[in-house]
Parts: sequence; structure tokens; C-alpha cells
Amino acid sequence: MGNLLIGSCSARFDKSGRIKIPEKFRTVIEEHYGKEVFITSLTDKAIQIYPIPVWEKLTGITGEGLLHLKPELSMFLLHVNRRGTRYELDSKGRILISQSLRERAKLEDEIEILGLNNHLELWNKEILDDFLNQNPLTDENFELISNLYSRGKIG
Repeated sequence: MGNLLIGSCSARFDKSGRIKIPEKFRTVIEEHYGKEVFITSLTDKAIQIYPIPVWEKLTGITGEGLLHLKPELSMFLLHVNRRGTRYELDSKGRILISQSLRERAKLEDEIEILGLNNHLELWNKEILDDFLNQNPLTDENFELISNLYSRGKIG
């Protein structure tokens, strides 16, 4: 199956504010990363769910004791950790999303869960559709991606 989280699925919150991670994502997370995840919001448009090994790699400079030398990284970590929570998927693949995160991202009943290769994002469906409609892919986007790929920055 590979270790990429790709595609999208619809989901609903239960009465407690939990969301069940769809099986196609849950299997990848548990088999390749373990059950622990970090839940946060980077922009208030969506909620991000990072498997702990991915989160540790993303913020790996902190493990080297260099955080005090990187004020931008420190500011980033202040924001995401203030809103974030470390959580473990339960036996049914559910995670609790705090009410404050749900409110910030305007997540109510039905949401869209998107796999973005190494993490998941939870979006309000209407906001996601509006965002994608207002920001269509252009030839310039494809050229940028092609240039990054040809220079070995991706792929």
C-alpha cells in the first residue's frame, strides 16, 4: 500500500467531538508511523494531523538544541503547540479534536479529510470548495512544480 496518505474522504464528528480516521488513512498511519499523532492548526482554515515521526522530523531542529538560535522556528512552535495536542488513535481509529480547533476551522458536522502525503488535513467542505475555486491551478503552478521536480527538490 505504501506510506503515502493520499486522496480524500468525507467524515462526521460524533457527539464527543471525535472523528474516525478513514480506514485507508488509518492503515497507513498505524503501519508506517504508529498510533500517535499531533493535532494542530497552522492557519485556522484547516486542522492538520501529523503522525508523530513526521512531526518530529518537521520540527527536528529542536532535538539538536538549536531552537534558541532560530527565532522563527520558536515562534512557529509557540503557535502550533499552543493549539496542538498529542493524541493516540483509539482501538476504533478515532481521535478527539478540541472544540477550540473545530471552531477556528469552522468544522461542524460533515467534513472532508485530505491526505497530503505525510499528514492529514480536516476541512469544512464549503470552505475547501470556495478556497479551491478561488485558487485554481494555473500553468505557472505546473511550471513551478516541474522546475522543483527537475532540480530534485521534490520526487
